[in-house]
Amino acid sequence: MATPRHRPETTHEALGPEFLDPVRPARFPKSRLRFRNDRWAARIGLDKFSDAEWIGHFARFEPLPGSFAEPLALRYHGHQFRAYNPDIGDGRGFLFAQLRDLADGRLLDLGTKGSGTTPYSRQGDGRLTLKGGVREILATEMLEALGVYTSKTLSLVETGEALIRGDEPSPTRSSVMVRLSHSHIRIGSFQRLAAHGLLDEIRRLTEHCIAHFWPLAAEAEDPAAGLYDAITGAVARMGAEWFAAGFVHGVLNTDNVNITGESFDYGPWRFLDRFDPAFTAAYFDQTGLYCFARQPEALNWNLARLGECLIPVSSVEAITPVFESFAERFQAELARQTFARLGLLPGDPAEARSLMHRFWGAMQTSAPPFQQVFHDLLGGGLPERLHASPIRATFETAAWAEVIEGLRDLPKAPGLDAALAHPYARRPEPVTMVIDEVEAIWSAIDTDDDWRPLALKLEELREAGEFNCRLGLLAGPNGRPGHVPL
Repeated sequence: MATPRHRPETTHEALGPEFLDPVRPARFPKSRLRFRNDRWAARIGLDKFSDAEWIGHFARFEPLPGSFAEPLALRYHGHQFRAYNPDIGDGRGFLFAQLRDLADGRLLDLGTKGSGTTPYSRQGDGRLTLKGGVREILATEMLEALGVYTSKTLSLVETGEALIRGDEPSPTRSSVMVRLSHSHIRIGSFQRLAAHGLLDEIRRLTEHCIAHFWPLAAEAEDPAAGLYDAITGAVARMGAEWFAAGFVHGVLNTDNVNITGESFDYGPWRFLDRFDPAFTAAYFDQTGLYCFARQPEALNWNLARLGECLIPVSSVEAITPVFESFAERFQAELARQTFARLGLLPGDPAEARSLMHRFWGAMQTSAPPFQQVFHDLLGGGLPERLHASPIRATFETAAWAEVIEGLRDLPKAPGLDAALAHPYARRPEPVTMVIDEVEAIWSAIDTDDDWRPLALKLEELREAGEFNCRLGLLAGPNGRPGHVPL
């Protein structure tokens, strides 16, 4: 049962029928619990469920007490690879429940993936492969460990169906997943209303987002522009966090960017093995539109589409300067995040910006193992760490020697000493999540039903998260990013 501390909500339902459709979840032949995230379940008062209760709520979708009586499929449109699509919405998922974060009072959503068909399934089966669910666990756990503001995979249940997929060996195993996130309201949610000319609904959704996610925007002279400013800053920070983490989302359509700047919805994601600006995660991204180094451009383009939706309830004069601020905000956040991963503070903004560009220039020139660089340069290039580095020769080049000299002049982060004392800092190599590792974890599950490699990887990621919490990348209990609006 839910603990007495559990604080259910039904906030999204109050928006009204123009924004959602009640739906029924699929009925699955089997329900075998494969993953439950008790760390985050504790944050929302659901950690005392027995496994049977857990399956009842997160595989059969029996309503959580005090939240929605039935699941809600959310309506939205979106640009997909820059082509507008009015025929999308929650097609294989729904908003199952809302509740409060017990640590800081945030409104959180429990959303699903693979929970059956909805009015927006577009000939799809509304299902999720087990491999897709495992990949989402790995993506969210790795990003959380690196301090990226991400949705959390709360639950994964294997469902016993054999799915046919054209892009992987079929039939393949099936699953249903539940994610915990800070809002499922997307840029595409506004786009749908704008496309239908629903000005009153745009105004209502704007007021809803201000009231529940960005309350400081209400104090602005133009609250709609204040909301846009808050979202732009959050999305710029998300893009910088991805860059510093070496992460490629893969599908940066407008329906995959939400209004809180929280990373979510992981399909063909990848982490860089070596620094490669042109690396593309999705095999179907033939032009590299969403490749690693173009992700900031894609996010800025998406924000332009949101700005267009808000102009009718604001003004061109108020929206345009905010849109134009994205590049500067991204650069500032990238400098902050780059040095934070090294346990350093930026110091003088102009000098830090110059050093940050030289750092990434050296990364591009030498193309070293991505995560290894941050591991070895922790503290700004401490001699003992460089001496022990498996890529020591890389740091002895002229380009890196200049960068390291600059890093050593930066102020140290308050948590650096505590991080250096953590066992993770003494590892010769950091935890990584390159595609060969992901495929090996899945192969053990698929071939031998062996879940031990996944469990071992999750243990490594939790250790990395503890280390980064000491370093200051993560703030608060259970790794809540410090920049989450309260």
